[in-house]
Amino acid sequence: MGGVGEPGGEPGPRAGPAQPGAPLPTLRWEQIRPHDLPGDKWLVIERRVYDISRWAQRHPGGSRLIGHHGAEDATDAFHAFHQDLNFVRKFLQPLLIGELAPEEPSQDGPQNAQLIEDFRALRQAAEDMKLFEADPAFFALLLGHILAMEVLAWLIIYLLGPGWVPSTLAALILAVSQAQCWCLQHDLGHASIFRKSRWNHVAQQFVMGQLKGFSAHWWNFRHFQHHAKPNIFHKDPDVTVAPVFLLGESSVEYGKKKRRYLPYNHQHLYFFLIGPPLLTLVNFEVENLAYMLVCMQWSDLLWAASFYSRFLLSYAPFYGVPGALLLFVAVRVLESHWFVWITQMNHIPKEIGHEKHRDWASSQLAATCNVEPSPFNDWFSGHLNFQIEHHLFPTMPRHNYRRVAPLVKALCAKHGLNYEVKPFLTALVDIVGSLKKSGDIWLDAYLHQ
Repeated sequence: MGGVGEPGGEPGPRAGPAQPGAPLPTLRWEQIRPHDLPGDKWLVIERRVYDISRWAQRHPGGSRLIGHHGAEDATDAFHAFHQDLNFVRKFLQPLLIGELAPEEPSQDGPQNAQLIEDFRALRQAAEDMKLFEADPAFFALLLGHILAMEVLAWLIIYLLGPGWVPSTLAALILAVSQAQCWCLQHDLGHASIFRKSRWNHVAQQFVMGQLKGFSAHWWNFRHFQHHAKPNIFHKDPDVTVAPVFLLGESSVEYGKKKRRYLPYNHQHLYFFLIGPPLLTLVNFEVENLAYMLVCMQWSDLLWAASFYSRFLLSYAPFYGVPGALLLFVAVRVLESHWFVWITQMNHIPKEIGHEKHRDWASSQLAATCNVEPSPFNDWFSGHLNFQIEHHLFPTMPRHNYRRVAPLVKALCAKHGLNYEVKPFLTALVDIVGSLKKSGDIWLDAYLHQ
């Protein structure tokens, strides 16, 4: 039977790294395809085949992130997630085991080769236009207005006292500040501000830890998976929410299997009780703490502790410890509403289901839509109203989304892809409508199949 490096036949045993100077073994997709198992992962980047089975645990983005591309062409994902490609290629070299045979296509399966080529040309055009270069003044202003809101909230209580009106006003200001912190740490997590990844990471730890009380490593662990495989069950944590909510294809699956843990035909109603109010306060807090302890992220734990210490030292003198904790809960609940509505308006109404093995551009466009731009929408959403551009180019500084958007629209028009843009309120309403639709599909399958 044919092994690695031999045309045709079945895939052989795990290959060793290619020897320097020796011709690279050639591989077919039929030999690569079976290597998408726990502990046995190959992937293709720029037509070269890498065995990441043992190295995946050391991957800075986590083994799950890189593992989601097992037995696939990960070229566009590789370019999307990394700034300094030459630096990263040094880590890939020892993992190289071969290259695609000359007669093999660069992608496995029925993918649009012309679309892939045009998208890569678009990315090169964006690089030539310097759209991946950040404006330091833009991000300095963002950080400045966050710190100003933190100080303003404290001054309101200091000057006006801890009455209901000043406390309500302070809670609203702090919630807006926390929402903007989510946006800024998100920029840093994608390494879209500083040229050096290390600087982005240190700054993200400060914003995420000291200003928010969360772990930067935890956020990156789950968020990068979302970007790699948006709206894909068991790969995107944001949509793997069953059995609490049913989204997309899970509605039919649960209905056919007669699963009824909750009244899913009313999920669009109980969403208001347990979705926006509790995501950040309960789910994120518990998941974040568990991640730091299990993964022993002690530096992140210290950063988070510094946030809680600062908050209590700032507000306990006015409210006492119980009152300060109540203010904290109020801020988290308000902030949670912002997080759910703003981050999900671009995704939940879109296609949600199992892996389809699409090319990078098609998979991102199938799972995202935009919201009409305006100065308010841009600021309030942290430019996540340009979700399509953000998903296609995660490391692009957000102030450049407007400039790249016409190029993306032209690409979509050429290839018949849906470039969807909604009014802000319509996008919010569509979240509820999508939940209701999924619940109705579940009920129909539950009763009739």
